[in-house]
Amino acid sequence: MTVSATTSSTVSTTSTSSSSTSSRTTLSSTDFLKLLVSELQNQDPLNATSVTDFINQMTSYANFTEQQSINTSMDSLAGSFSSLVTLNSVNYIGHTVEAKTDTAVLSNGSATFGYSLSSAASTVSISIKDASGSTVWTGTGSGNKGSNTITWDGTDSSGNQLGDGGQYTISVTATDTAGNSVLNYTTITGTVTGIDTSTSTPSLTVGGVPVSASNILGVTS
Repeated sequence: MTVSATTSSTVSTTSTSSSSTSSRTTLSSTDFLKLLVSELQNQDPLNATSVTDFINQMTSYANFTEQQSINTSMDSLAGSFSSLVTLNSVNYIGHTVEAKTDTAVLSNGSATFGYSLSSAASTVSISIKDASGSTVWTGTGSGNKGSNTITWDGTDSSGNQLGDGGQYTISVTATDTAGNSVLNYTTITGTVTGIDTSTSTPSLTVGGVPVSASNILGVTS
């Protein structure tokens, strides 16, 4: 009768624990201890848990608790870092900055892009695409080592003037005399008008385009 009662209790306890933990996506330290105590209370008297197994389970609990503590600390650190980034980003508002990106908004009939070359290029080919990915303009650019600038007048390859407000993406192919790419990155220059904190990494609005604060190269005014 004793063995039968123990078996019934084990099934009941397991069912209760499963029910209580299945509704949550994480296992708390209290749940862990309850499961461990339940196992000891309902173990088979003729085949009790060995000391080695018990020590291993206690070690697992210690590691589990430590991991929870680390996760909590990391979440807190991430939150503090995000707040710090947001606070620092506020200082950019109203200033003109240069930032790494390949997208600009057509404004007053033009858009200015920049690109950096690691060494002089013998050939620089440039294409500009609209928001749908269609190429609207192709041309060439200067191949000087360092920073280069190109101002697009907002006309497509057929000479049609495109309307203001659209976002356009530049693609630069720059190669040296041996055919090796010498392109570092592309940039835009614009005024910071706001900060977007809707994502885990705050971004600045530069000339109407979202740019990560980590991609700001410098403040020009």
